[in-house]
Amino acid sequence: MPSIGDLFNLILFDPMVNALLLLYVLLGHNFGVAIVAFTLIVRVLMLPLTLRQLHASRKLSELQPKIQELQRKYRDDREKISRETMALYREHGVSPLGCLVPTLIQFPIWIGLYQAIVFALSDRPEGLLGLSQHIYPWLSTVHQAIPINNRFLWLDLAHPDPIYILPVLVGASTWVQQKMMTMPSADPQQQQMNQMMLITMPLMFTFFTIQFPSGLAIYWLVSNLISIVIQYFVTGWGSLLPATSTRPKPATSRRK
Repeated sequence: MPSIGDLFNLILFDPMVNALLLLYVLLGHNFGVAIVAFTLIVRVLMLPLTLRQLHASRKLSELQPKIQELQRKYRDDREKISRETMALYREHGVSPLGCLVPTLIQFPIWIGLYQAIVFALSDRPEGLLGLSQHIYPWLSTVHQAIPINNRFLWLDLAHPDPIYILPVLVGASTWVQQKMMTMPSADPQQQQMNQMMLITMPLMFTFFTIQFPSGLAIYWLVSNLISIVIQYFVTGWGSLLPATSTRPKPATSRRK
């Protein structure tokens, strides 16, 4: 019986490694461009999950005033608050898991992406040997392309950015994305938690970008920019620009 690791390699890791290396060959042996193209493809494939998550988040945000009213009305009965809140969710066809499930599904994909990029960028003999064991035998052009050319712009994609431009960009884009996703709340405890997430998430990804290969940082940066664009067209600017937080509306012709 195959182990969990074998199934993970078969379903996620091996296809991602081979797709990434095939893009590298097709795009002129430029691994930075291959990572950008790979990120775009993965985000397109994950778009239904992303849209589901954003729509669920928007519905929860729209219900916040009613939830706060229930909290004020039954402030001395937490069990009653829970029952009435769940009844409100059922009435409006909203599930709190609608925001959580898509993210949980994406975690294995993120892990596979991370390992695929790190393996492909390995500049050590043992790493190259391990990489060759995951390449499909019928992809002869990919076998011939190893070792990978790690140079892209000023970067060695197998190592962190030496002048810290990518960490700044990843941290800033993570902050913008997090700010747009933050739902308004009148609950002081929730506000404090939102503020904490708004600070810790960008700092965490900035730290990761300083430590991890810059190839992975390019994936994070491009993924963040795509998320910002999708978020804007689904929910608008969110909490980033409260005065203009609505979705862009299509132009309508004026009746004569």
